[in-house]
Amino acid sequence: MRNVLSTVPKGSQEMVASIIRTAFAQPDAGHVNTQFDEVTRMLHKSHPKVAAMLGDARDDVLAFAGFPARHWRQIWSTNPMERVNKEIKRRTDVVGVFPNPAALLRLAGAVLVEQHDEWEAGDRRYLSEASMAELKAMNTAPAEPVEEAILLPELTAA
Repeated sequence: MRNVLSTVPKGSQEMVASIIRTAFAQPDAGHVNTQFDEVTRMLHKSHPKVAAMLGDARDDVLAFAGFPARHWRQIWSTNPMERVNKEIKRRTDVVGVFPNPAALLRLAGAVLVEQHDEWEAGDRRYLSEASMAELKAMNTAPAEPVEEAILLPELTAA
């Protein structure tokens, strides 16, 4: 969002941001895609550079819609990453000076392992067991048949 808003004049930033946010406030993936198309169409008239940026990043911006709706809020929020980064910073400030880069890496790794364990098995799981079961069911659904790959003799000989 920051990259998009940096191309917009200050007076229009709030309006553009609110228009873009409407795509994220939809109830299902179909409506998300429809609203995203509408947003880019609307912005193409007033802010063509923003519309082009959104069009180029469409797959990345709408990646959350491929997950169960229960996961959407956690996927598009950066709060957990910011919290982890703040904890790493707090702990490295306590140590002050590290004897070598490996020591810093061990400390940061330990913080990340603790956070992973807390999210996975703690009282306040980041993603609930029910929503993870829904995700697993989506991933184990029968896939569409994949066409047979054509092997080129030039590549197989190499």
